[in-house]
Amino acid sequence: MQFFEYGQKEIEYLRRKDKKLGAAIDRIGLIRREINPEPFSALIASVVSQQISKKAAATVWSRLAALLGSITPDHIVKADLAAIQGCGMSVRKAGYIQGIARAAATGIVNFAELSTLRDEMIIKQLASLHGVGIWSAEMLLIFSLGRPDVVSYGDLAIRRGMMKLYGLKELSQETFVRYKKRYSPYGSVASLYLWELSAEQSEL
Repeated sequence: MQFFEYGQKEIEYLRRKDKKLGAAIDRIGLIRREINPEPFSALIASVVSQQISKKAAATVWSRLAALLGSITPDHIVKADLAAIQGCGMSVRKAGYIQGIARAAATGIVNFAELSTLRDEMIIKQLASLHGVGIWSAEMLLIFSLGRPDVVSYGDLAIRRGMMKLYGLKELSQETFVRYKKRYSPYGSVASLYLWELSAEQSEL
């Protein structure tokens, strides 16, 4: 099991740049978030989990793994679409998964080389695939490739966490970008704490 790596260097930087975020980091402590270092299976898992609960996603994933043996592009391309759907997903979602697998199998997206590309290029390549938006690509940057500077405007929980941290009733994209620049180059670490703040708020 691997986790998103960060430590005192990142924490000290964010403390210096933003006292409110620093106080939240001190209160919450170190956050351990698991990552999947295999970009292809991480992206398939992301599509599987869209718009369903974590528990349901885990069930679908285990069925898919049982069906395929291993979740690889070749196995998905060769599998019957109805069989993939039978793991507990819509025809559309099953089609997305096969489309991603075909892109990988034919080299349209070279998942083995993603780690050598800049964030913007990875987002552009992945977001061109059906069923994969900018948000899914940004999550892959953090939770598969371990990229250090990702703060997603498309993530509702990130925006909620930011609003809670700074006591804002609304958050314009301009204000969001200002805070995002403040966190750089360790925006992904800030994101971990913004998610935590949002989760605390939803438990109230």
